[in-house]
Amino acid sequence: MPVFNFRFQVEASPESVSAFHFQTGILKALTPPLMIMQVHRFDPLANGSIGQFTMWMGPVPVHWTALHSDVSPEAFTDTQISGPMKSWRHTHRFIRIDDHTTEVNEHIEYEHHSGLRGLWSRLLFPRIALFALFTWRSIVTRRAARKIDEQRKTKAH
Repeated sequence: MPVFNFRFQVEASPESVSAFHFQTGILKALTPPLMIMQVHRFDPLANGSIGQFTMWMGPVPVHWTALHSDVSPEAFTDTQISGPMKSWRHTHRFIRIDDHTTEVNEHIEYEHHSGLRGLWSRLLFPRIALFALFTWRSIVTRRAARKIDEQRKTKAH
């Protein structure tokens, strides 16, 4: 089974990084500007919550439903229960480096279907596209988590 790992550091507390990821509008915030994302359902992040959305890859709609599990302030997993892949399990971890630095670890275990359906998912989700997507997400996360961190510091004073 293929694995994709992506790690990056954020100059913000783990609490602020987690708070950013727990926002209900997170999926649209993490979507690159050239990709159209329609969110049909996105429950507040908790064990058993559902995210249901359509990504538009040009003129082609890609429907996806994910189930969240192992939800804590330090991590959560989303597992595709319907969508383009044979399987997809994405674990997000927020690791405290110190009070002002967090490492975000994105770990995805996935599998393509065989035949034409697998060819389709390989075209949609090659490793280079995953790298580009998570590079974008790292930029957005850094910016948003630092802003949340600054707001928390202002409230504390």
